[in-house]
Amino acid sequence: MSLDELLEAADGVIDTAAALNFLTKRQLHWRVASGRWQRPCRGVLVAHSGPLRESQILRVALLAAGPHAALGGLTAAWLDGFTGFGEKAPASSKPVHLIVPAGFKRRAKPPNSNTVIHYSRILADLDVHPSRQPRRTRIARSLVDAAGWMPTDRGAMAVLAAGVQQRLVRVDDLRRVTERMAALNRRALIMSVLGDIAGGAEALSELDFTRQVIRAYRLPEPSRQIARRDSRGRRRWIDVLWDEYRLVVEIDGAQHAEDPLQRWDDMERDNDLQLAGYRTLRFPGWLVRRNPEYVAREILKALRAAGAFPGDR
Repeated sequence: MSLDELLEAADGVIDTAAALNFLTKRQLHWRVASGRWQRPCRGVLVAHSGPLRESQILRVALLAAGPHAALGGLTAAWLDGFTGFGEKAPASSKPVHLIVPAGFKRRAKPPNSNTVIHYSRILADLDVHPSRQPRRTRIARSLVDAAGWMPTDRGAMAVLAAGVQQRLVRVDDLRRVTERMAALNRRALIMSVLGDIAGGAEALSELDFTRQVIRAYRLPEPSRQIARRDSRGRRRWIDVLWDEYRLVVEIDGAQHAEDPLQRWDDMERDNDLQLAGYRTLRFPGWLVRRNPEYVAREILKALRAAGAFPGDR
């Protein structure tokens, strides 16, 4: 491999040791001193003098952290197609999450002040993707770490739900990673949330509903994300269903209010359910978060009207 081929494969970012396989120390010094190349931090070189692209910022931070480091958390997840949680922010303001095995010191101080170093006692070969570059953790490990590193519990829940909803990872993969990490922050919460997602609560609004309404007010456990055929044979999804009591609950996100076609699709499905003898209650996601007691009370009224809790009458 020539120097040009190495630079092309590495997006123009290499370490000093790699450069010295092709250049003498004097030649390397001249390239940096003349401004043809730049040295953003000790031991790391970029083969141009202009501003760094986002991909180069990641590679510089990774090389500065040492050969055992990997991009992790949201940074790694974004590279593998995960959307949301700030991936469209300017590169200059986005955090760069790096995971380094405990006991290894980073090679140099990263030039990017947004670089966040996380040390882990568990970073096995199976956690790091064997071929994707720049070096990063696999998507399941990335999302579990991101959930542990989020500033709030709700943010952690949102990351896990989004990863599954975007079809990037399976619940079983997330669970296996979590089980191996005994010291993981929020481990109990993450395991509980994964159980809820496995039960069909994929969206964050549905997780809020499960935890803040069903569990908090001890309502009967419903079925979630049930597929039904309507009168025209089309497959329709129901958020929450108490089939025994012919009661459907739908949690509406922002798209329901903004998209006229979505609103009509919802109304048509509700009409079809009504004709089949089901009662449908609809609640906006914000109401579930802000006033779960009201939501639980309305559902309880509907369940009682359908014959649940006969001893309470």
